[in-house]
Amino acid sequence: MKRLPLAILIMAIIYIWLIPSDPLTIKILFKLIPMLLILIYAYLQNPFASSKNRWLILTGLFFCMQGDWLITWFIFGLSSFLVGHLFYVGGFLSKWRFSRVRLMMILPIAIYAIYMGSTIIHHLTDKGDTSLIWPVIFYITVISTMVWSAIMTANKWAIIGSVLFMISDSILSWNQFVSSISYSNILIMTTYYLAQFFIAKSILASTVDHTVRPANSLNKA
Repeated sequence: MKRLPLAILIMAIIYIWLIPSDPLTIKILFKLIPMLLILIYAYLQNPFASSKNRWLILTGLFFCMQGDWLITWFIFGLSSFLVGHLFYVGGFLSKWRFSRVRLMMILPIAIYAIYMGSTIIHHLTDKGDTSLIWPVIFYITVISTMVWSAIMTANKWAIIGSVLFMISDSILSWNQFVSSISYSNILIMTTYYLAQFFIAKSILASTVDHTVRPANSLNKA
């Protein structure tokens, strides 16, 4: 268990820095290995717990791992990640902690989502690729909801992971639809693996918190 984060780091570095683009099969295989290790790491976070949050996050990680190889066929990969995010949303909302400050964080998230969405849609329209407009709008809406729902947990690992996931997807989307970004693959995959690792790590904090925190104590900060 203690060696798994190191193994994840090593395999992520190997994939990002050492594995060539061809052959594609080998590239995809090494891309999946860090995610498989992260999924195992997530499962081992308090493995005897049976909370809704734990199983929803595990399922979300599984669908994201599916998306890693399906992304070769963009819509299929996007759909798999979308399902993964919906499971994350469900997992985070099961650990909801009401706070007016956290609740209001939906405003900057919405502003950022509208900016990214409008920019991408503008470029898709200019290129005549209008078939992707609604999938992009739906995906941005869901991942924004995922970030906000993570913030509402007050779980620092869930928050860091979800924000990193949005950063990773923002770099990917900007690079693919708006303009090229230097070292985009390194930036995308580094933030992506970190995001998934922290989301996996959030399971332990959630299950421990569930056992020690009184059910009627709500953080009103």
